[in-house]
Amino acid sequence: MKTLLFLVGWFILFALCWPLALLALVVWPVVWLISIPLALVGIGVGAVLALIKAILFFPARLLGYRG
Repeated sequence: MKTLLFLVGWFILFALCWPLALLALVVWPVVWLISIPLALVGIGVGAVLALIKAILFFPARLLGYRG
């Protein structure tokens, strides 16, 4: 459904302003390639925060808390 809405939106943009639609079609893969390292950084930050949380809650888990 999301893909269908994207496709219909692109065709509407193509009908109204075809140079902008073609530019979006060319630029989208470049934007996607730039966002890959940012996603990897986000995964790394999430892992570090999960590790810090596990370290901070370790004493409580030793005392029997199951949250």
